[in-house]
Amino acid sequence: MLDTDPPFRPVRRKEGYLPLEDLGFIGDGETAALIGLDGSIPWLCLPRFDSEPLVCGLLDHARGGHFTLTVEDLLEARQFYEPDTAVLVTELRGPAGLVRITDALALRAGADLSDDAGAGRAELVRSAVVLSGTARLRAELEPRGGGQARALGSGLEVRASRRPDLRLHLRSNRQLTSPRTVHDLEQGDRLDLVLSWGRIHRHHRFAPEAMLRDTADAWRRWMTKCSYDGPEAALVRRAVITLKLCDDWVNGSLVAAPTSSLPAPIGGVRNWDYRYTWIRDAAYAVFALRRVGFGEEADAFLGWVLDAFEQSRGPRIMYTLGGEPVPEEIQDTELEGYRRSAPVRWGNGAADQRQHDVYGEVLDCADQWLLPGRELQPPLWSRLAELADAAASTWRQPDQGIWEVRSEGRVFTFSAGMCQVTLDRAAAIGERLGMPGQAATWRAEAEKLRRIILDQSWDEKAQCLSEHLDGGGSLDASLLALPLRKVIPADHPRMAATTAAIAERLSAGDGLLYRYLHDRSPDGLPGDEGAFLLCSFWLVDNLILQGELERAEDLYTSLCARASPLGLLPEQIDPSTGRFMGNFPQAFSHIGIIASGVNLARAKAGTTT
Repeated sequence: MLDTDPPFRPVRRKEGYLPLEDLGFIGDGETAALIGLDGSIPWLCLPRFDSEPLVCGLLDHARGGHFTLTVEDLLEARQFYEPDTAVLVTELRGPAGLVRITDALALRAGADLSDDAGAGRAELVRSAVVLSGTARLRAELEPRGGGQARALGSGLEVRASRRPDLRLHLRSNRQLTSPRTVHDLEQGDRLDLVLSWGRIHRHHRFAPEAMLRDTADAWRRWMTKCSYDGPEAALVRRAVITLKLCDDWVNGSLVAAPTSSLPAPIGGVRNWDYRYTWIRDAAYAVFALRRVGFGEEADAFLGWVLDAFEQSRGPRIMYTLGGEPVPEEIQDTELEGYRRSAPVRWGNGAADQRQHDVYGEVLDCADQWLLPGRELQPPLWSRLAELADAAASTWRQPDQGIWEVRSEGRVFTFSAGMCQVTLDRAAAIGERLGMPGQAATWRAEAEKLRRIILDQSWDEKAQCLSEHLDGGGSLDASLLALPLRKVIPADHPRMAATTAAIAERLSAGDGLLYRYLHDRSPDGLPGDEGAFLLCSFWLVDNLILQGELERAEDLYTSLCARASPLGLLPEQIDPSTGRFMGNFPQAFSHIGIIASGVNLARAKAGTTT
């Protein structure tokens, strides 16, 4: 649960790894870092989110490398963010004193985070001050694969063996004789470290306190736009910042998560690289952000989606942050994986899958982008119209579905539903703007497909819509998204019955939901998985639309309580322990916090959701 003034607690590792709940998250719109409760940085990719990690102790505590600043003989610690910022504070208590470390990926002075422009300085600031007593601080920068360091200017030039392309410079207010130093400090003493890459800052003024202040100011200016006033307001505001930290501020794209290969579950093989942009994630993100006051970010995402779509020969389910094809999936056999959960993967093999929902995501993004009155150029309209024409028949063909199963394709109900969205949005655009095309035909096909979904996926014996159009009674929590995309009204008797069936049959306990049951819906991979958080937020939204506000609010409150003390959520939850699983932090989960909070607030106020 989010706690802005958390208590101190002991630092615990299991098999050499911190629990995901004990990791903080900072970023600058180009990359991100995870910072442990013990002052370690076990994850940092430079210079971009999807670059090879400089340190990835998160995936191999012995060989992955780290950037640690900590108190020797650490007893207990706590972490919190400076309000409305991505500046992270870690307080460490040792045998004889208390130390505060402030971490940030620094932003330029005066930066406007609403601009489609880079705001980062390519610098990581770690600033420690002894609040009371005395402390021995240990500072270590150990890149994966090791490296060499030499004195240069006011600090050290570090050459990482695996990353000869990086020019790293480590500066400090205290003498650094190597990347591994120990400093004995008294109350009021400071140890400042600044790691720079890209352009070298060694001749610049060394001003870490000013850099931290400028960074916090930039975040707070940006957060003044947040219009949310509803349940769990502090957590929703934190979720907005987390979503912004997953955003590539120059390109307007969004990583599904800033990490790779965090397992779901521990010891399993469901370990994927999420440092890319899924079209569906962008579509959900823009809708959530626009509703809480961040129209510029929403427009940047929408523009990126349409540009990526135009540049590729056909719609792809995911792209790199720059809109290029995602690298081929490979396994890294040198790393043992988080808590020995191999394999570690780079790239994503699902990138070339057939997932027909992408048609609807592109058309939905286009519809949102055009609503403020933007002009639709004929070449783009021609491409969008082609998708609508294709969707009219494509829904009959098997695909891998929203969950990217690695088994033989089926005709998924959700995929058919998103083809209905394709036809509906194309018709809406054509009708609204008077564009040439077959708007009337698309409208008729959309209504026909809606009826087909209600009829063909309905299983009379199971009393629910099925995950596949041929019925069969097997359930998939993605069906909860159909009312949210306006395919089927949430209060339609068959949708209401499906909602109740999912809540009961896919329950993992205490409001958590499985995406599907592996014994009923084989996905081509061994083992089970945890509860998928976004599905529970979709259940909240359906309950709201069905008028069950008390149930919806109770469920929403329980889901929000599962956030870490820093207000962060993973992809999945282990139902037996409540522990975090899967890639972290997961953009989808934070989208759920925002969207469901808005829906609840509007429903309680009696306004349209």
